[in-house]
Amino acid sequence: MRRITFFNLVAVAMLVGVIACVVPAFGRADKSSDPVYLNKIPSGYRDWKLISVAHEEGNLHSLGAVLGNDVAIKAYREGTLPFPDGAIIAALHYGHVPSEENNKVFGRAQSFVPGPPTNIQFMVKDSKQYAATDGWGFGSFTPDGKPGNETAMKTCAPCHAMASHDAVFTRYAP
Repeated sequence: MRRITFFNLVAVAMLVGVIACVVPAFGRADKSSDPVYLNKIPSGYRDWKLISVAHEEGNLHSLGAVLGNDVAIKAYREGTLPFPDGAIIAALHYGHVPSEENNKVFGRAQSFVPGPPTNIQFMVKDSKQYAATDGWGFGSFTPDGKPGNETAMKTCAPCHAMASHDAVFTRYAP
């Protein structure tokens, strides 16, 4: 039987050290290549609470309802920044059209209502999964629930990074 020498122990220790460094690196590489956007709509979002509404002009000409899950609503109400992991914000966007019915009552064109849906967008806070984008994952979906195009999705994080409240533009409307 051979004797284990000091050099053999050092060699084994070095090998274990190399393995300990390499294996996590492979895990990080896989995660960093994960997309920073969602490919599935979070379930139950239509039952979430209202955070605010939005009206966007220019080329968008849209109305939006911004909703939040319970984690997001609690953070908004308590003024918690950064938002905690698990917060999800949804923006339901619609074209806006004049309401003929309402305008007849008012006697002039002044009432606008949601028209056809244009998209549904989400922000999901997960500081580990989305570390590359300040902890936020983004998703945009067509009205029929299909994920938006990857090229357009890559513009979400850089734009939101300019928002001064943890990458979130929308303020809470109590």
